[in-house]
Amino acid sequence: MPAMRLSLIAAALALVVSASLSHAQSQPPAALTGTVSSSKDGLMEGVVVSVRKADSTITISVPTDDKGRFSFPASKLTPGQYVLSIRAVGYDLEGPKSADVAAGQTASVEIKLAPTKNLAKQMSNAEWFVSFPGDDQQKKALLNCVSCHNLDRIVRSQYDGDQFVDIFHRMVGYYPGSTPEHPQRLVGNAQRTLGQGPGMKKVADYLATINLSQETWSYPLKTLPRLTGRSNRVIVTEYSLPRRLIQPHDVVLDADGMVWFTHFAEQFLGKMDPKTGQVWQFPIPVLKPGYPVGTLDLGIDKAGDLWIGMMYQSGVARFNRKTETFQTWSIPTEWQNDATQSGHLDPSSTHIDGKVWVKNSNGSQILRLDPATGQWESVGSFSDPASGKRLGVYGIRADSNNNLYLLDFQSSTIGLIDAKTKQFAAYRGQIANSRPRRGVVDAQDRLWYAEYAGNAIGMFDPKTKQISEWVLPTPWGQPYDVVVDRNGEAWTGSMMSDRVSRLNPKTGDFVEYQLPKTTNIRRVFVDNSTTPVTFWVGSNHGASIIKLEPLD
Repeated sequence: MPAMRLSLIAAALALVVSASLSHAQSQPPAALTGTVSSSKDGLMEGVVVSVRKADSTITISVPTDDKGRFSFPASKLTPGQYVLSIRAVGYDLEGPKSADVAAGQTASVEIKLAPTKNLAKQMSNAEWFVSFPGDDQQKKALLNCVSCHNLDRIVRSQYDGDQFVDIFHRMVGYYPGSTPEHPQRLVGNAQRTLGQGPGMKKVADYLATINLSQETWSYPLKTLPRLTGRSNRVIVTEYSLPRRLIQPHDVVLDADGMVWFTHFAEQFLGKMDPKTGQVWQFPIPVLKPGYPVGTLDLGIDKAGDLWIGMMYQSGVARFNRKTETFQTWSIPTEWQNDATQSGHLDPSSTHIDGKVWVKNSNGSQILRLDPATGQWESVGSFSDPASGKRLGVYGIRADSNNNLYLLDFQSSTIGLIDAKTKQFAAYRGQIANSRPRRGVVDAQDRLWYAEYAGNAIGMFDPKTKQISEWVLPTPWGQPYDVVVDRNGEAWTGSMMSDRVSRLNPKTGDFVEYQLPKTTNIRRVFVDNSTTPVTFWVGSNHGASIIKLEPLD
């Protein structure tokens, strides 16, 4: 009997050892490991640790687990000295500030954090929104502000209400891709609508209550909790672009794995090799000299050619990847004026009927282009049957039959145009004034879209004619775009919280990932060729391309 017990114990130990060895062998070798702690919290979960070689444009980041541990795979770091940085709101890096990585060895560092001396400097836009006094209606008047700059610019100002009104009047004359460092004036009477509307003075007076016009903030600064659990199983790679003024708006990958991006404020198409970080810039022809330059929508047709919405240049461009040449089409002169703007298009189903859908933001006019003949057709503008109001269309997306979805940025409505009959139908989500922005059509012809003001993901099923909605777990995320991966999970990025959200629609569960820097996210893209899938986005105000690799 004792011998049998010893035999069973030995067998059990052998299984444990075998399982441990198997687990250890399944883990990739690490180049750099360590822990993050502070005197206040001890070992800290959810701290984003970043490393960058002195001579590199590539930064790698990983978060800490529930034991405060982090690990950089050897496949991500080559030998050399790396500068260390962290993101944990409320804390600064005390030390060490660098680490040495040697070939075939695992370096280890114990990172110490200290309470920050400047909390306001670390806060995300979402954290400012959480901190602001007032109701959601008052706060939502500020949502469009982050297109050109962070809320930090507002809260640190000292303007009173009357001065803010003057600023509003000045801002309507700037191109949407303007930044404080690179402004572009609109031409003639092409003024924008900022969203403040007839309540502009009321909004201006509200802004004067949240800035430093009274010399100090009258409200406590509130921060979001760090992420936990599965959210910290991720690797983030940031590729810095060659110039600080580059604004990568739409980012996509082609069939060869090359990264392409549109520039929101300059006239070129960008290309990046994700293996090396090398960047190429292809100048796009100017169609309207003297008008603002910059591009927005980037689509790929079935032939693999890239299509670009040329904004105030009032046309579209097609780029042949093989010959590296552009062909352009200008919107006909009868539909041209100072406000004509062709930011959005969709060539994904052009092979069905030979037509490319294009939106003219001036009056939300929907156009179709026949690239073979160069002929344009105006399909018109559309109104919501329920309200009678004309749709303020933002994003457009074609289904597999080249029917067109419209996303109304002024309400909670999405529309659908039949490509053959041009008949129009409208559908409305349950979240009031959710402001649908951009999205994607899946293999079932369902439209997945971001509800910008609703802080949610929406999905319209054309079979049931029903809209499903999922609210993001982090307040004031305000997603801009949504994409669906091969597993049926929906991904979006926040313009406010610097977080990426991953939704399992079957369970309604979200996983969120914290990005290492302030990241003004626009178009999102998922590469389905990797396992797990890989998420890509441009940092529109940060002049960088970001790759997010979940580990499960």
